[in-house]
Amino acid sequence: MSGRGGAPRRPRPARAGTPSGYTLIEVVFGAGLVAVLAAAAIPQLTAGVQRARTVGAARYLASRLALARAQAVARSANVALLLSAADGTFIVGTYVDNNADGVRTRDIAAGIDTPIDVPVRLSNLFPDVTLFLNDPAMTSTFDSSALMSFSPLGTASSRTLYLQGADRSEYAVRVLGATGRTRVLRLVASTGAWVDVL
Repeated sequence: MSGRGGAPRRPRPARAGTPSGYTLIEVVFGAGLVAVLAAAAIPQLTAGVQRARTVGAARYLASRLALARAQAVARSANVALLLSAADGTFIVGTYVDNNADGVRTRDIAAGIDTPIDVPVRLSNLFPDVTLFLNDPAMTSTFDSSALMSFSPLGTASSRTLYLQGADRSEYAVRVLGATGRTRVLRLVASTGAWVDVL
């Protein structure tokens, strides 16, 4: 910009006493706008956290089952994942067969079939996620324990585990008996169909 006669124009210094910054009304309006936007986002954020916990629990169980299968093949012995109900949650532990008759609950209780790792409380890792050993849509009675066994050939006892989050999202972990492979599935509530989780 140029002033009179083509000379460059200099900015004027601010006058003393001129207000700078924001007025109280502008600050209150901005804070109110931020509060409204945050209040609208919190329910979506909470639902997202609950959904992430539920899918995390499903993937955790699938990985524990896959690890038990790998350990059975590596050790050339039966290895099983024991899920047992305790105080409103399940304890997950992996056990190896030490007497060549398969992993059995009475052998675990007698100390014959020993743990490979430290048993873990599922609720400590994934709060507000509920595990069902039976399909909750099909039955009102539920098993209190399950022993999912893998052979040295990698085959398994077939079973599906069902998980439900606080946001009512539902996932399943399915073990295929012939191959011993695990799949994580998600229930699409609108259609009632189970789809693979990638």
